[in-house]
This record gives sequence, structure tokens and C-alpha cells, in this order.
Amino acid sequence: MTELVVTLDLDGVTDKAGLMDRCAGALRLPDWFGRNWDALADSLSDHTVWPEGAVERGLLVVVRNWQPYAKTKPEEWAVAQDVFRDAVARASSLTVALALG
Repeated sequence: MTELVVTLDLDGVTDKAGLMDRCAGALRLPDWFGRNWDALADSLSDHTVWPEGAVERGLLVVVRNWQPYAKTKPEEWAVAQDVFRDAVARASSLTVALALG
């Protein structure tokens, strides 16, 4: 069985708030999602809030159109990458991939 693939499209995202909104929508996070770095890290590594089917199959988050955000807010993007990296380290069935095209 292949991983459940979720596309996190950051087209038009220019700040942390926009990133958090896109994450909440793409990952179908609960209403109580705190929209901050710690909440994102916790949600990415917490199987109980993953989309249906992801726990059994694993979760692959493909991040698209991230380059403009990374260029506009390099410090925020560095934190986002750290959050993704740490979540992957904590949840062995999670993969986050940055799409180059």
C-alpha cells in the first residue's frame, strides 16, 4: 500500500499566517489548530490529527510552489524547514518532500 499523498501548495503565500492557513486546509487540521510553529510541529507528528487513511498507509506531504515564500521570508522558511525536519524525525511514517517544479 502506498502512502497517502497530501499536496501543500504555497502558491501566493507570503507570510507565516498564510503558510499556517494552507497547512490547516491541506492537512485538514482541527479547528483548534493553533497556527503557530509548535502547533504545526505537533500536528505533523501526531497521527491522531492526520487525514483519514494516513495512519495505516503513511503520510507524504508534497510542498509545491514554496520558492517565492522562501525568497520573500527566508527566516520564516528556515523555521518551516526545521519544523518539517523535526516532525519527520518524530513520526517515522511521515515524509515531507519539496517539489522543485
